[in-house]
Amino acid sequence: MTPPAAAAAFLAANGWDDADIVPVAGDASFRRYFRAVEPTRSAILMDAPPPHEDPRPFLNMARWLTGNGFAAPEIHGEDLDHGLVLLQDFGDVRMRETVDAEPSRELALYAAAIDILISLHTREAAALAPYGRAVLHREADLLTEWYCPAIGIEADQEAYSAAWDAVFDHALVGPKVTVLRDYHAENLMLIGPDTLGLLDFQDALAGHPAYDLVSLLQDARRDVSEDVEAAMLAHYKAAVATDPGFDAAYHVLGAQRNAKIVGIFTRLWQRDGKPRYPTLCPRVWRYLNRDLEHPALAPVKAWFDATIPQGLRGDPLALSSC
Repeated sequence: MTPPAAAAAFLAANGWDDADIVPVAGDASFRRYFRAVEPTRSAILMDAPPPHEDPRPFLNMARWLTGNGFAAPEIHGEDLDHGLVLLQDFGDVRMRETVDAEPSRELALYAAAIDILISLHTREAAALAPYGRAVLHREADLLTEWYCPAIGIEADQEAYSAAWDAVFDHALVGPKVTVLRDYHAENLMLIGPDTLGLLDFQDALAGHPAYDLVSLLQDARRDVSEDVEAAMLAHYKAAVATDPGFDAAYHVLGAQRNAKIVGIFTRLWQRDGKPRYPTLCPRVWRYLNRDLEHPALAPVKAWFDATIPQGLRGDPLALSSC
């Protein structure tokens, strides 16, 4: 976690000449994060090195979110040639660790996260590319591209694609909203006693409102109970008029997202040398199995039942060594 060569000059150009640069835990991408620290203030330095990363989608969404009253980090400076961005520092207190340490706050904090989505979904969607059928297919295919080969299964790709194609209409109907796409407890920062700040929204698209609900309530990184999931869905529906097909869309997108994540976590292990991610897959499979029980998923469930036995739905690293 050595700071990029251009960091010192970039900080100086933005008025942070005397800042110490301290590494901050990164994520699953090529992006790295540092904290610029001075005696009376701090900021976050994002290193999004080209050509692997492009910070412009993040910058555009951050400005759209703050312009619409949401708590995204303010932008203090940017250098697109070097992929450097200086951001408002939201601190280190994430919703995830707060809920784990104080279970009595779980419902209140999840309700606060749902309230953000309620507010987001009452606004016209940002000018974004659509979360359409081609994107849904491409993401679902990550399971057959990475997970199936890792555990020794030769999948029928044509049948897999056809099964998904038969159910995606549920997720493509109705008005589109801004979909942040990675909306979960590790990307929500406590910036006040009950105020949540938003991170990791650079991949936003315009799509179905159920997607970010799935991202939050079927969290790949922490267990969310079925009771909390049901309570938060009821909280959302009490504030937002949903159509009769909403539940089907929720489970279709849940299954699609969880299939994608199983593939991504396998890829992070095999391609990127990050072996902690496969250990998260059993949780994701539990969510996926639950989603597949919805009647709208019948064609997809039939493919999974014929192709991946329950005993092979788990940690791909562990299963590959059996």
